Amino acid sequence: MMRLLIVDDEPTELEGMQAILQKAFPELTIYQGKNGKMAIELADIIQPDLVLMDIMMPGMTGLEAIEKIQVSHPTTKFVMVTAFDMFDYARQAIKLGVKDYLLKPSKASEIVATVGRVLEQCEREREFEVASQLQQKKWQKTLALAETDIVTQLLFDHVHEVHIDMLVEMLAIRSTYEKFVMVILLPEKAERHYVSIKEKVREMGDAWVGALYGRQLPIIVFRDQKKSFRLQAITLAKAILVMDKEQAGSDWFIGIGQVYESLDEIRQSYQEALIATADTTIATKSRFYADVPALSVETDKQVIKQQQKDFFDQIRLGDWGSIRSGVLDLIQQHENEGNSLVYTQQRVLELLWIANRVMDEMGIETDTAFFSFQVQDYRQLCTETLLLIDQMNISYETHYDRLEADKIHQIKHYISEHSHQDISLDVLAQRVNLSPIYISKMFKEKLGINYIDFLTECRIEKAKKLMRDPELSLKEITFEIGYNEPNYFSKVFKKMCGVSPKEYRKTLVSKQVEV
Repeated sequence: MMRLLIVDDEPTELEGMQAILQKAFPELTIYQGKNGKMAIELADIIQPDLVLMDIMMPGMTGLEAIEKIQVSHPTTKFVMVTAFDMFDYARQAIKLGVKDYLLKPSKASEIVATVGRVLEQCEREREFEVASQLQQKKWQKTLALAETDIVTQLLFDHVHEVHIDMLVEMLAIRSTYEKFVMVILLPEKAERHYVSIKEKVREMGDAWVGALYGRQLPIIVFRDQKKSFRLQAITLAKAILVMDKEQAGSDWFIGIGQVYESLDEIRQSYQEALIATADTTIATKSRFYADVPALSVETDKQVIKQQQKDFFDQIRLGDWGSIRSGVLDLIQQHENEGNSLVYTQQRVLELLWIANRVMDEMGIETDTAFFSFQVQDYRQLCTETLLLIDQMNISYETHYDRLEADKIHQIKHYISEHSHQDISLDVLAQRVNLSPIYISKMFKEKLGINYIDFLTECRIEKAKKLMRDPELSLKEITFEIGYNEPNYFSKVFKKMCGVSPKEYRKTLVSKQVEV
């Protein structure tokens, strides 16, 4: 409902003006002010959309009152009311942004017409503001989806070449910053904590929060150059752990990986963060990877990192032949080097524990791998290790045997039908009851493309069809196909098609002319 304030030191003018306007605009809420000072006070209370301001009033002129009201209420519109058609008043009024003026006395029709024009402008601005707020909410939702997707792509090696740079740009965080990964282990059914953790991370600094995979929530944290790495990480970890004191004392745990400069290296920090959560019994409920007791001599560190990376990839790909041979080679290597059996068993347990973590994040239920007794020799270690790996293999195969053969078809159909909506790995995962990581992996293996590739192709094809309609603007097409930012759509279109949307539309027009 629009609010109008009439300001005049003559009571008859006030009453007459209100009677005319109330009859013409019955839904208008009208207030009265007797002088400039009262007008300022009322404006702070009612926040009027429009003020009819008499210019010549005792004490404070209407122009002085307008100038003061505008400081606190810049969107309020003004119509000047004066008995003097003087150039100086008009010039000052124009400087203050006064929309129109009325001369005393004015005909009722002139008053209604003038006020009506300004009220229409107020209504248009209101509608535009509401639309802008809705669009901003949609954009924020898109950013949130983009954030979780970019974390998934970076940490699980499903990077989409077309989108990765633009997603980073869209999230407005410089990817050149140093960064590290924190992994939060939460209780079962921990979805209720997700939003509050994300809000807390936002309060503490720049970071990307990934999707919740089972009990694991990965966060890519950007370094605060004003603090040391350890201070920044510990401060954030403590802020998260105190959010639920009852849970924090038992089930919550945070692993913290090392700092890396490029996004290409961030997977290493993620793997380190996972390894740091190996022992969740320590009192601090958080641990840096650098503080994990060393299981090898200094010269073996790079070898171990590569082994861990390869093992992560083999588990996700279900390459159990390579997993078996790799672990057996590791055992043979330690035996040949004369390492103690206890030390070798610890190293093998570390890799098997990584396998448990990876399978958990993929949504595969499996028992935690452990040796129920201390093996007596290397031969027994090989036998027991293969048994544990076979159990994992069975869990892996059982999980995927239960999946329906037409999952890919379901996903493709869903994306095609809903490409105009916000679609993320999480949305797809909930739709077909698969883990987000498996969906991304399945697309790359079975179709040779990333799921975002397919979604983008659907949107671009729809955009091409819509461009045939000359009545639709490119901005309208942007929103129609599911993008909330015209510039972003233009970049994607040019990347995919080699020309900008404007250039493509010109070719359509020229072809229609030729026909």
